[in-house]
Amino acid sequence: MDEFNVIEPIGSIYENSFIQKIDKVMAQQKLVRFVSYCLNANHYHFLVEQVSDQGIEKFMHRLSTGYTKYFNSKFYRTGSLFQGRYKAKYVDSNKYLLYLSSYINLNNQVHRLGSSTSKSSWEEFVWEDDVSNFCHKNIILDQFKNKNEYKLFAEEALQIILSNRETFEEVEFGS
Repeated sequence: MDEFNVIEPIGSIYENSFIQKIDKVMAQQKLVRFVSYCLNANHYHFLVEQVSDQGIEKFMHRLSTGYTKYFNSKFYRTGSLFQGRYKAKYVDSNKYLLYLSSYINLNNQVHRLGSSTSKSSWEEFVWEDDVSNFCHKNIILDQFKNKNEYKLFAEEALQIILSNRETFEEVEFGS
């Protein structure tokens, strides 16, 4: 995700793997700023802030195209990997921002996936020692007294999300 998040295209993931990490990071302007993310076995979610013109569009194009080329090469296949266009929603309120961060950070639980099949920014948000500074999480965490308070909020939000989801599914599908 980080390698495709640059204004100047990187070319091949394979070729880029030979370049020193310091050379890659030097003076690279970003397309988006990650707030939170979740990578599941069959889908992913990103909460990003656009920091350059058409940043989200360019990042998503580079990520999907680059990963497809990598995957197809690795598994000796051809053709598209992703179905349809990516879906994006504009975050128009602080309440939505907070709930969305919870939904994304705990997405493996929303879909009842095992934690071993997912990777998310959850640990960055709740561990006392910063395990990573990949995400710009202060837009979320600065609204809470500490990381534990955010953790409690997110876990409560998860219960609301799961409850609303089950209600929606009952109404939608007549279960």
